[in-house]
Amino acid sequence: MRHNYKGRKLGTDSAHTRAMKRSLVAALLANDRIKTIESRAKEIRPDVDRIITWAKKGDLHSRRLAIARLGGDKELVREVFEKVAQGLFADRNGGYTRIMKLGNRKGDNAPMVIMELCTEPVKKKAAAKPVAKKAAPKKVEAAEEKAVEAEEKAAEQATAEAEEAAEAPVAEEAPAAEAEAPAAEKAKEKDAE
Repeated sequence: MRHNYKGRKLGTDSAHTRAMKRSLVAALLANDRIKTIESRAKEIRPDVDRIITWAKKGDLHSRRLAIARLGGDKELVREVFEKVAQGLFADRNGGYTRIMKLGNRKGDNAPMVIMELCTEPVKKKAAAKPVAKKAAPKKVEAAEEKAVEAEEKAAEQATAEAEEAAEAPVAEEAPAAEAEAPAAEKAKEKDAE
């Protein structure tokens, strides 16, 4: 039974796993990018995030915790704390690492990845917008568009009829019913075209 053991075993005993994780974290913090297998990268991600969070605090206790986690490498801890003090991760509230998959290794088919620190600034989201109505189905939208087009055509026809009526000579006025009939026929002819 494996009581009180946390995390992946990574095919080794616990002391070797701890040493491997410590060296991978140190290599990532020193070089900003490493190439390793996927399970190891996923296993060291919380450790890297924890060390960077301590560096953002920047106090003596956090520095001592980071030194203990990295196996006593004071110079590396100093470099990490200086990078973070310059504002490298100031606008980021976690997720300091990125894992990009490369494919499988030729010899043993292990899934290889590149793990790197995310140093570019975070894009701020726009202010909260009012909740919009849910999108209507496409059929309803198409029917609404057709209705709007029909209204626009009717308005254009009414405008054209008004202009024709204004241009007609006053002496040849016909009853209103007779004037509307030719206009309706003209509208039907336009729709047919």
